[in-house]
Amino acid sequence: MNAKDLDRYRQLLLAKRREIKAGAIGTIGAPGGAAERPADVADQATDAAQADLEVRLHQTASHLLRAIDEALARIDRQAFGVCETCKLPISAARLEAVPWTRFCRDCKEQQRG
Repeated sequence: MNAKDLDRYRQLLLAKRREIKAGAIGTIGAPGGAAERPADVADQATDAAQADLEVRLHQTASHLLRAIDEALARIDRQAFGVCETCKLPISAARLEAVPWTRFCRDCKEQQRG
């Protein structure tokens, strides 16, 4: 992969990281919590479900940020775009769709199967 391609992927990854961080900041300080106790049991259940969803979204964002940072590190050490399992190049189409991927499509499918 040439330097121009690597720079383009770096910019894609950095933009995605900024997008995720901006979304995470937007959820901090959302209304709700111990100070606001709904009187209705259904409202309490809804609040609990919302809190659980927010925790899961935060975990997903954290995992994705880690994957993006790892992809940026692979760019720095010139290992980006190579499948960690079979050591073959990852297709450009896959990298366009999921630039933080560590595996080619075939190896990822074998992991799932």
